[in-house]
Amino acid sequence: MKIISYLIIAFPIIFGLTVTSNATFWDRGGGLIYDDVLKITWLQDANYANTTGYDDAIYGYNTNGKMAWSDAVNWARNLAYFDPIRSVTWNDWRLPKTLPVNKITYDYNRANDGSTDIGYNISAPGSSYPGSTGSEMAYMYYNNLKNLGYRGTSGEIQPGWGLLNTGFFYNLLPDLYWSSTEFAIDPDYAWSFYFPVGEQFNAYKVHFWYAWAVRDGDVGPAPVPEPATMLLLGSGLIGLAGYGRKRFFRK
Repeated sequence: MKIISYLIIAFPIIFGLTVTSNATFWDRGGGLIYDDVLKITWLQDANYANTTGYDDAIYGYNTNGKMAWSDAVNWARNLAYFDPIRSVTWNDWRLPKTLPVNKITYDYNRANDGSTDIGYNISAPGSSYPGSTGSEMAYMYYNNLKNLGYRGTSGEIQPGWGLLNTGFFYNLLPDLYWSSTEFAIDPDYAWSFYFPVGEQFNAYKVHFWYAWAVRDGDVGPAPVPEPATMLLLGSGLIGLAGYGRKRFFRK
């Protein structure tokens, strides 16, 4: 049994796999994270626009990645991201979608129990539509990252609320992020998600907020090592097995 345990530990380390208890996330390497429930790939850098200085080019000064809604949509649409693991440039990006939580029609009233499309606990466990995939950012906050909203489903202020867990991601900021979805009843607004407290609502398009790029589908796992590499891996694993066997018989 000890020999098997050495091999189990060795495989993730050698192959560079990420071991995680959250089975819906797959770290594909190259700064790309796949969600096998939403069936989309997220940029691991949730403020990649600022990382690359994109806002400097548009506005002539650093906005720390914040931009107006139309610029955010165009930034994602025109993004060409080079994937160093697969040597591919992905250019089919967009902002996250905000579709009705009930999968039928939007409810523009505000609620705490996730029964409408404005408010807290949209898709959260224990809400009116737990696990709903309508809002990709709400699903991320409540189901993937398992953060709590500022208010519980009964309207109470929850202990432990806020963006405490960012998972695989970095530069996921406690601020407002744009959705790609316009606010149908008022074209001056678009859907957004406020990550500090887990709240979804409409935001005025000309205000500057953050943009997080996603793409539909999976980029696929990292390439399989070449035969020569596999030979080295085999030698290493045999060595580990031998080491474990020696320890086993010494006892």
